[in-house]
This record gives sequence, structure tokens and C-alpha cells, in this order.
Amino acid sequence: MQERQVKLFRNGRNQAVRIPVEFEMPGDTAIMHREGNRLIIEPLKRLSLTDLLATLQPIDEEFPDLDKDLLPLDDVEL
Repeated sequence: MQERQVKLFRNGRNQAVRIPVEFEMPGDTAIMHREGNRLIIEPLKRLSLTDLLATLQPIDEEFPDLDKDLLPLDDVEL
């Protein structure tokens, strides 16, 4: 495990620590939690579109039939 002594400082009413370059994390947001007397800082995992869609509940309602007479049927030149 890599270690390095760091200084704590005040930023307004908050206590802060400067993260050395060898410990930098991606992004600009992180999750912090406490385990006993340890503070754990982890990068915020961004959900992929597939992960996000997997969290959605299925739609139980039926979609109405489309009136085909109202749809444009003109040919489109590509």
C-alpha cells in the first residue's frame, strides 16, 4: 500500500487535505465515508447508459395503435 504524510488545513469552516499528484482521482466529485477512525475517499462511479437503464422500472401500460392514415408516407431521398 502506498503511503504519504499530508498536511491538513482549514478552508473556511471545513477541514481539507491537498491530494498529492500520485493519489489524484478522475473527475471532480468523490464519495467520502468513515470506517472506524479512517476516512475513505473514492471516485464517484458514473453510471453507463446500460447501468442507468437497468435501474428503470418496466412500463406496464400498453402503447396505443398508430393511425396509419395520419403518418406521412412520402418517399424520402437519402
